[in-house]
Amino acid sequence: MASLLVLGVGMGLKAQQAAPEKDVLIFTNGDQLSGTMVRSVGDSVVFNSDMAGEITVPLKQIKDLKTHGAFAVLKHGVPVAQSRKVVPAPVEITTDTLTVEETPQVPSQTVPMKDVALVVDEKTFKSSLTHDPSFFQGWNGAVNLGTSFTQATVHGGSISTGISLIRTIPVIPYLRTRNRTTANFLENYGVLTTPPVLSGTGGDVQAKTSIMHADAERDEYISKRVYVLGTVAFDHNYAQSIALNQLYGGGFGWTVFNTPLHQLDLKADAHYQRQGHFDPTLNLNLFGSTFSEAYRRSLPYKMVLTQTAAYLPAWNDFNAYSANGSLNLAAPLFKRLSLNVTALDSYINNPDPGYQKNSFTFTTGLTYALK
Repeated sequence: MASLLVLGVGMGLKAQQAAPEKDVLIFTNGDQLSGTMVRSVGDSVVFNSDMAGEITVPLKQIKDLKTHGAFAVLKHGVPVAQSRKVVPAPVEITTDTLTVEETPQVPSQTVPMKDVALVVDEKTFKSSLTHDPSFFQGWNGAVNLGTSFTQATVHGGSISTGISLIRTIPVIPYLRTRNRTTANFLENYGVLTTPPVLSGTGGDVQAKTSIMHADAERDEYISKRVYVLGTVAFDHNYAQSIALNQLYGGGFGWTVFNTPLHQLDLKADAHYQRQGHFDPTLNLNLFGSTFSEAYRRSLPYKMVLTQTAAYLPAWNDFNAYSANGSLNLAAPLFKRLSLNVTALDSYINNPDPGYQKNSFTFTTGLTYALK
């Protein structure tokens, strides 16, 4: 029994000795917090405190912060290829300077904090910078669903569903973006049946709605805000006589601004468009462009407003132009669930005879965030 007690005490002491040491953050006013440094971005440090949780502290309020874990120090203006050669090591941060502690692999050095772009922990550095994740890693997005049903003399229903995916490399948002991949799918389908007693015909009369949109885009950044892009899109719209519209193109994009409050992107491309109508004799092969903008804004209570608009002229047939726009408001409900309200407007200047040029859809539903 005594031997078991000694063994238990010995194992407990060994576990205590193996426990990692805490980082200590000393403020300029003398206050201290113990915990773990998470990262440093720009002029602030993210620190996971044992008492206060994760906090963001401006550098001007830090007197001293010495880490026990290894961190990679990335400087402003250093290419990604060269940044990958950085060897993580413990660091000490003050208001004005950062000192890399000496290790067998790294000599001690001190650099001004104004030259430091990012300080990131060793695990994140290796997983996000030293190699790219596989194709199936790093995806984020949401799934939308909305339905309505009517059962009476006139009966029917509708369903709206969609999925939006985005993958940004590196996968951590505070590193400079190298490339971005997006994919979207949207389907609005509905049938309303009117019986003969009301339709005045010999059988049921059905009113059908079917609007489908799918697209994918790949952006390769050539600077912090400018990127080249490749895009593909497919559209079907029963209300506008479009059996299948296909678009394949490439161009440029510019992120005018990107802050936690809002973001604005402007894009332009040149593309080939196969405009397929219900009447095959009206099908067209078009060479045109897309001029578009996308805006996102964060609102109070964690609501998010997104808006897009696009104009698509055809250079070999000036009559075959089109345009579209959308407005979406997402309001959080519970954890990953949110309520969404979406308005979509589509315009085509050359529909089949008897069809309207404009199509407007308003939907409400639930959104589930994938991550």
